[in-house]
Amino acid sequence: MQEQSNDQVSDNQGSDTQREVLGSPTPESGAERDPQEWVTGEEPMTGPQRSYLDTLARKAGEEIPADLTKAEASEHIERLQAKVDQ
Repeated sequence: MQEQSNDQVSDNQGSDTQREVLGSPTPESGAERDPQEWVTGEEPMTGPQRSYLDTLARKAGEEIPADLTKAEASEHIERLQAKVDQ
């Protein structure tokens, strides 16, 4: 997730104004935050996470607990994607 910043921009009349922007003027490596650091990481997994995790677990021949948090589900999804893509 990218952080928000404020950049100065000139309008047509030459005056500077502040605007909120997303992203970065230079490319970044794509480093992601650890799911355990997510603000909503302790909430129950979402419906789409549950569905995708079920599909991946079936393909991998694994059983996964159904009461995972968003962060836990994300970690299992990443692990199972790597296993299934082998």
